[in-house]
Amino acid sequence: MEKLYYGYNGNIKVGIFGSYEALSEAAAEFIAARMKAKPDIILGLATGSSPVGIYDALTRMYEAGELDFSAVRSFNLDEYYPLPPENDQSYRYFMNKNLFDRVNIDKANTRVPSGVAADVEKECAEYDAALAAAGGADVQVLGIGGNGHIGFNEPDGFFTAATHKVALTENTIKANARFFASEEEVPRFAVTMGMGAIMSAKSIVLVANGEAKAQAVASMLTGGVDPLCPASILQLHPDVNVFIDEPAAKLL
Repeated sequence: MEKLYYGYNGNIKVGIFGSYEALSEAAAEFIAARMKAKPDIILGLATGSSPVGIYDALTRMYEAGELDFSAVRSFNLDEYYPLPPENDQSYRYFMNKNLFDRVNIDKANTRVPSGVAADVEKECAEYDAALAAAGGADVQVLGIGGNGHIGFNEPDGFFTAATHKVALTENTIKANARFFASEEEVPRFAVTMGMGAIMSAKSIVLVANGEAKAQAVASMLTGGVDPLCPASILQLHPDVNVFIDEPAAKLL
């Protein structure tokens, strides 16, 4: 494994790797170790391009007989709004394609926020209640946006604790346009876990790759805790594990 550096920045453990494949494999091995220790683990899962390598690696471990997902439960960070689950750009569709359909997880034990809820506030409250009743995530997987967002918690004047509906920033819309036929098709809203749910996880795994993430990574690790860089709140979490490549570490 092309691990170039592994060190600590306060409570945050940072691994810098020579490739996206290497960082993804290392993050997957971290998660796999927790799964083996606790077969009924609660996983907090993320979407987007960053965690795809993790899901590929976990799938390979499952196919090799090294992992069992049958007792795993999961909660996803977010979902576009309004977007039905069968839409091929929805995050439910993404999770089915990239992980759930490839392993022996019971989909009844997987939860993604509804992108079509008529009563969004009720959906958000029920989502938080279900995660709290499960005891919070044992491992929460995160990516990071170029503006420092985690989930769809965008830069703001304050941190929002509860799951909520959020208006996406123009930067996020532009960044996600590559997944759609055009920028106009990108939903302008999302339902996202708030910081309370994210910070309730026992361990956090954050992955980032590419120079476009370098400023966000640097702000997260070396700036103060500031809601204008939402990921900076992770400085207050006791167990954060960051897996990045050299370009994402450029400003460290």
